Amino acid sequence: MGENSTLWEETIQPGATWSHVLKRGTALRLTDQEGGANAGAIFYNFECPTERLNIPDTLKAQHIARLTSGFVLYSDMGRILCSITADTVGWHDPLGGTSNAKTVLAKYGRATYQECRNDYHKNAHDGFLIELSKWGLGPRDLTANMNFFSRVDVAADGALKFAPGNSKPGSYVELRAEMNVLAILNTCQHPLDPNPQYKPKPVQLLLSRAAPPGADDPCRISRPENGRGFTLTERYFL
Repeated sequence: MGENSTLWEETIQPGATWSHVLKRGTALRLTDQEGGANAGAIFYNFECPTERLNIPDTLKAQHIARLTSGFVLYSDMGRILCSITADTVGWHDPLGGTSNAKTVLAKYGRATYQECRNDYHKNAHDGFLIELSKWGLGPRDLTANMNFFSRVDVAADGALKFAPGNSKPGSYVELRAEMNVLAILNTCQHPLDPNPQYKPKPVQLLLSRAAPPGADDPCRISRPENGRGFTLTERYFL
């Protein structure tokens, strides 16, 4: 990423939600400023939001249960919404889902805006819905989300176990937009985070220009299905 390619920088505050249309040919870098952050994320084709992130297809097509550099995020139309082009974390969770008002209340107790102002207890489900409403979308448009910076291991019996300390201060992951992608991010704690305290962390954003993927792009050639996914995506823009 060249110094002159930077387009925008900002920080998502702890427990906040953010959205933006990532234009094809741009990249979004997420940086865990303090360590231990969680960035829940959902993605849509901005021109046709009924096309959206499909976690099962993303995992099946690439024979994985985690995401890192060299892998991609598939839509439910077999096209590639974003590619992961850089990653210093090594493991991002596609399985753990998102928090909601009931789980946050049970884990952290009640803290309302009237009592705590901006430090009130937020949950990712409601945050996603608020942000979706800004784009004319609603509950029926919610889909399974990514959790960047978090790691969840699957035991032999299928139980999910959160791995504390997966992301260190300054760790980052970079997403290259392969379509015009509506990205919605939330910095609430991971729903399986065992920390009994409500302590979401901020995430820094950096938007930059990105070169188009070539024939030997690592994300294109990492799996046979990805080559077909890029072909479908490129045909969409003809």
